[in-house]
Amino acid sequence: MEQLRKELTDHIDKKLDSLVTTVPGATKPTAGFQRVVQRAILHNSKSGRAETTGADVVVALFAGELESFAVKFLHKQGMTRIDAENYIANGRDKPLDGGQSG
Repeated sequence: MEQLRKELTDHIDKKLDSLVTTVPGATKPTAGFQRVVQRAILHNSKSGRAETTGADVVVALFAGELESFAVKFLHKQGMTRIDAENYIANGRDKPLDGGQSG
């Protein structure tokens, strides 16, 4: 997790600094982010689930944004779409350090 945190922080600090604004209300979600959230909500709606969680958004990332930095960082840490789906279905996860959890 520490390596993932460092890589994300570095990416945000170095690659996304041009997105920083001090104007209140000037921030807007990107088209990619909106697609991911809409995909997660639509999938849950079709599945009869009323609530969409962060885990659902991660599955939606893997489902349609394979070239995103988020998915690349998660893949680098060994996480897959199946891991995210298993977490939602079973409440279990696979630790990013390669250990076993139950």
